[in-house]
Amino acid sequence: MALPRIDAYPLPSEADLPANRVEWKPDPARSVLLVHDLQNHFLSAYGEGSPTVAALLRQVARLRAEAERAGVPVLWTAQRGGQSAAERGLQQDFWGPGLPADPTAEAIPEAVAPASPDSVLTKWKYSAFVRTDLAERMAALGRDQLVITGVYAHIGVLLTAADAWMRDIQAFLVADAVADFSAEEHRMALRYAAGRCAHVTTADRVAAAW
Repeated sequence: MALPRIDAYPLPSEADLPANRVEWKPDPARSVLLVHDLQNHFLSAYGEGSPTVAALLRQVARLRAEAERAGVPVLWTAQRGGQSAAERGLQQDFWGPGLPADPTAEAIPEAVAPASPDSVLTKWKYSAFVRTDLAERMAALGRDQLVITGVYAHIGVLLTAADAWMRDIQAFLVADAVADFSAEEHRMALRYAAGRCAHVTTADRVAAAW
């Protein structure tokens, strides 16, 4: 039930993108950048010195800088360590106890860490909208586009994109700023999102649009 050991693989390039069903474009006046679950606990599954993690953090850090330059709000999700079985619910059945009550495991790497704790949403389920105020924060900001980065592509990233669709929020899944258990599962998440609930794009495209 623990996280698998994840072998390094190259993040998708422009040529690897699936065909999008919609042609949405990120608008800096409508966007929020979401840094999803980039905690040491989840990244440790890739092993020390993983080139996949290094590439992922570079892309997320770049988009964060572009967001700040363009006036795009940035929000982070992070799971709390040491959750009880009651707090985890069915996640306990699939993934076991989750993060330990360890500040290092809970921490977000310095390269992409938030400047303020007020920007971090405590995350409980796959979707970043469930039991958080993400939707309310976006509404208060007058924003209806969510640009999603982080891990894992076929789990929380994809389910957040699907949940955004159900709330009439345009989701942008940044193919080379998310990572997954494997290249195959990464591609599966991109295909599903592009055909059902989101616009799949790249960090270059988002930066250019912003």
